Amino acid sequence: MSILIDQNTKLLTQGITGKAGLFHSLRCRDYGTQVVGGVTPGKGGQSIEGFPVYNSVRECIDATGANTTMIFVPPPVAGRAIIEAIESGLKLVVAITEGIPVLDMLKVKEVLKAHPGTLLCGPNCPGLVTSGVAKVGIAPGVIHKAGRIGVVSRSGTLTYEAVDQTSRLGLGQTTAVGIGGDAVHGLTHQQVIEMFQNDPATEGIVFIGEIGGTEEEQACEYIKTHVTKPVVGFIAGASAPPGKRMGHAGAIIDGGVGTAQSKTDAMKKAGVLVAPTAAEIGACMVEAINHKSKV
Repeated sequence: MSILIDQNTKLLTQGITGKAGLFHSLRCRDYGTQVVGGVTPGKGGQSIEGFPVYNSVRECIDATGANTTMIFVPPPVAGRAIIEAIESGLKLVVAITEGIPVLDMLKVKEVLKAHPGTLLCGPNCPGLVTSGVAKVGIAPGVIHKAGRIGVVSRSGTLTYEAVDQTSRLGLGQTTAVGIGGDAVHGLTHQQVIEMFQNDPATEGIVFIGEIGGTEEEQACEYIKTHVTKPVVGFIAGASAPPGKRMGHAGAIIDGGVGTAQSKTDAMKKAGVLVAPTAAEIGACMVEAINHKSKV
């Protein structure tokens, strides 16, 4: 099994006629995803690399039965593109675009509240991969191997690192989810961890966070009381000075909240095995799985 995407995913791409949108639509199709078409307002009726192009998300859904979208729309209009996807009733919206204004994302969050049947992944995220089945986003499919570990991360690069390590060590993945590092975003660590906990095929969870905010601590409270599977954690940004943005918009320590130490301490209190370095995530997952099997 898997979470969020599978063989029944029918993907459309908003911004498919742009260079990045087309490139990654082709890569997703090559991986095995059903990419059924794309949307670029004003270019409906065209076809590009075998993908039919529509003027609106609603038109594409009606013609193809699409249930998922990935968004490669420029930041100034990406918020409106996300809202269009949500209001069209898509099951999953994956916003790859980075640099979306915070005010626009606050409007998106209000629309999401009125449409509980839609999940938003991102923005500023690499998307997700159900290994060997489907890929939505920009993650390199070649490193993924079907297996038994669920991966959730705020960092795209560290998502790839955890995937590569678990593949090389023979554990593989069910689904890997990059939720994005912006301060205002959709899916949280806790939501994805809950999905992995409820997925019978997922036997262990890799949980990668960053400095800034309190979502990792909230996820740890959930893990402490609800998660029975082994969890390996890692927090990026331990060397970041307070008050200075590091990488993602959400990766900033403010007023002593959201430090690497506070998040690491919360993980340890929740029974998460914390990897000392990013290079040891996979080895720690092997250790956690082996320990669980002996208990």
